[in-house]
Amino acid sequence: MNISVVGINHNTATTDIREKVAFTDSMKIETTTYLLDSGVKECIILSTCNRSEIYIYSEDGNVDRDIEVVKNIYRKKSDIKQIDKYFFVKKEIESIYHLYEVASGLKSIVLGEDQILGQVKEAHRLAMEIGGSGKRLNKLFRESVTTAKKVKKELKISEIPLSISYIGVKFLKEKIDLKGKKALIIGLGKMGNLALKYLEEENLDEIFMSNRSHDKLYKIKELYENVTPIEYDDRYNIIKDIDILITATACPHHIIRKKDMKKLEKNLYILDLALPRDVEEDVEELENVNLYNIDNLKEISEKNEVKRKELSKKAKSLINEDIISFKNWIDTLKVDPIVKSMSDKCEEIEKNTLEYIFRKIDLSSRDKKIMEKIIHSSFKRIIRNPAIKLKQINDKEKLDNYIEMMSDIYEL
Repeated sequence: MNISVVGINHNTATTDIREKVAFTDSMKIETTTYLLDSGVKECIILSTCNRSEIYIYSEDGNVDRDIEVVKNIYRKKSDIKQIDKYFFVKKEIESIYHLYEVASGLKSIVLGEDQILGQVKEAHRLAMEIGGSGKRLNKLFRESVTTAKKVKKELKISEIPLSISYIGVKFLKEKIDLKGKKALIIGLGKMGNLALKYLEEENLDEIFMSNRSHDKLYKIKELYENVTPIEYDDRYNIIKDIDILITATACPHHIIRKKDMKKLEKNLYILDLALPRDVEEDVEELENVNLYNIDNLKEISEKNEVKRKELSKKAKSLINEDIISFKNWIDTLKVDPIVKSMSDKCEEIEKNTLEYIFRKIDLSSRDKKIMEKIIHSSFKRIIRNPAIKLKQINDKEKLDNYIEMMSDIYEL
């Protein structure tokens, strides 16, 4: 089928290497033009933060040559002497499997994530716009996207949470009805921001945020209207009025200590997402305090990862089924040349026949057009049924024999 992929991804290279082989849209256009001018028949460039991959379709006999052309692009682009050791190359059916699994999130760092699906669609869209992709790669990318959507809809792998922040919020939701409650988040790093994002979806009455660097809080306020910034030194004063405390700082020492806590009149649920821990262990001894940390969530995260892996096996079964259909379609493409030859032959006979009729019979312009239409339609019917029958043959050897036989019989 002469389809190949050459690339560098998170499995073969570190971030600093991947950065040097990433493509902007303008680079994609320039590289696509170069590849087509070099004799590559079709190409699509997929470039994300975790992968840089060039898919190509080659003429018979040119596969290895075209792969070397693609490698040279990476060599010149990266200017890394030993860039070859970071390459992966897949040909034929392996390249097909690779794209299907990439589009379905099975090759991502986070197993089953679905952001890559949009990136695959975008890569294909740009390739079509600039004339890089053709019949084969268009079909390949469309079918891989269709399968990825089916995997997403039927298995919902991406909906099984792995993020500790997300799992933490859902964990708290099982302990307390979050609606109408008040929460304080301390820490504006990745974990704290994610915790804020997920809490925002739970219809709390009010969310307070605190951070050692208070200036960062005002940027958060611009994004989330119902977030109230709290001075870091005032954190103990607000704790007695809230229902939920989430800590996620990078401090090397405890930021919540038992001796500094004020008496609580209602239940307080504390989720410590930091490592090392933000909350002193003895805080749990206080009345009305329920303290949880990453250890309480890690088991859930690990179980969810196992679930994703189990579902990924089912996803591969779905992919296998759809790839069989794609491969059958590819096999039918060998019918196209024979059908075209038959069509060309019929057009030649049609033309000679009409010329003979018009020489022998004096017809008006209207009658000539009617005659042309009738004869053209008749010849089309001669081709249509054999073409349909050939495309329905799934036995590769049988199809090859029929094509060879027709070529001999009709001298095509």
